Amino acid sequence: MSPLRLWSVAALAALAMCAAAARVAGHEARADAHLSKIGPAPEFALTTQDGARLSLRDLRGKVVAVTFVYASCADTCPLLTAKMAALQAKLGPDFGPRVFFASVTVDPERDTPEVLRRYARAHGANPAGWAFLTGSAAEIQDVEKRYGVYARKSPRGDVDHTFLTSLIDRDGVLRVQYLGVRFDPDELLGDVQSLLREMRRP
Repeated sequence: MSPLRLWSVAALAALAMCAAAARVAGHEARADAHLSKIGPAPEFALTTQDGARLSLRDLRGKVVAVTFVYASCADTCPLLTAKMAALQAKLGPDFGPRVFFASVTVDPERDTPEVLRRYARAHGANPAGWAFLTGSAAEIQDVEKRYGVYARKSPRGDVDHTFLTSLIDRDGVLRVQYLGVRFDPDELLGDVQSLLREMRRP
């Protein structure tokens, strides 16, 4: 095994431990209907599928779910996007005005705004509350690094990357993270609803 591969395995293991700890910490607090605060969510400013610039700061006042996918992924990314699309439907009128999804590509060289726009339409994403984001390679690498996402393109063009869904509250604070795509969507829905209840408290 090469030194690079050893580093990759170690990095992924460390990320898994950190994400699992964050997830457990958030859900242990659900008995009192309050998710713990992990810390300030890393800021970003990227380009949407419509060619507009969007920053996390622009989304203050909303609950935000940040995911990492890429359009040409043939297996796991579509599963995650479908899971988020189902959550979009369950959120009803809260989706858009109070809840927003930001899906960041891990393949910026191929995922232009036009490509992401087609991907969004194919998955029934409502643009009023769901942005698919791209940028320069340097911009995407910076966001990946600050969110703790590992990504590396193979010679075939596939991108090996961490599946990490981050839930951010209206004040831009990271509250809970889900590692992988096999998480219970009802659990994520419950966490979103918990943060919505916080917004409605006087």
